[in-house]
Amino acid sequence: MLQLKKAAASFAAVGSEPRLAVVMALVRAGHEGLSVGDIQERLAIPASTLAHHLRFLQTAGLVAQQRRGRTVINRIMFDQIEALSAFLLHECCAEETITKQAAAGGGTL
Repeated sequence: MLQLKKAAASFAAVGSEPRLAVVMALVRAGHEGLSVGDIQERLAIPASTLAHHLRFLQTAGLVAQQRRGRTVINRIMFDQIEALSAFLLHECCAEETITKQAAAGGGTL
């Protein structure tokens, strides 16, 4: 399970519209990933700006890059995306039973 600090850093990495758009494009592309040029074409993001966003996502562990000759392929790290989802859902509804019991007079908050 992710620690709070790591989860916060990962969520911060996707905390801008362009970076979230890059993540979504890579998720849609699947395990094959996309080249930088493909991402630029799909999202109309200038090369220098895209490079900045990809570095940010790579540092957060959400994107992996692999060089194929002169092309750089970017892949989403599905295990990290799943870990973020699990982190959020781990506490899902944890207080629901306590709140219902308190409302029914069967316990305190």
